[in-house]
Amino acid sequence: MDGYLESLANHLVLGDLLAELARRHGGWDLVAHWKQGEFHHDVVVRLPSKDGEAHPAVLVVATNCNGGVKEVLAFHEVPDRYALWHHRCPDEPEFRGQSIPILASTRTDHWFDPCVLLAEDARSELKPEFRRRQRGGGWEPRY
Repeated sequence: MDGYLESLANHLVLGDLLAELARRHGGWDLVAHWKQGEFHHDVVVRLPSKDGEAHPAVLVVATNCNGGVKEVLAFHEVPDRYALWHHRCPDEPEFRGQSIPILASTRTDHWFDPCVLLAEDARSELKPEFRRRQRGGGWEPRY
């Protein structure tokens, strides 16, 4: 399983990774796009099931703001967003949820500790008067 994820993550860019999923599996379904702060995205995709194929049913592809793949996680089912973040940053009290087992994971050279993005003094491209703190940390535009 780890070799499978590593071969996907080696594409390093979300578009290339998704194209590889389409080539290998005949497609994929977008389940969710979760943004945490300005610089982290989780793209959740479900893979089609075919008899005799051994692959995870759900992948979470973590990217930076430029679509650079940081991490790929495999699950049997869609994880709870905040349980996933609790796994990443267990000391953040706003992240709770029912966790489900991670079947496998891999990180790329783009990976860094995502908890850094959640700090009160985390960098932002938004002026303070135009942003608000998200649940658990990170900044989002104030509308």
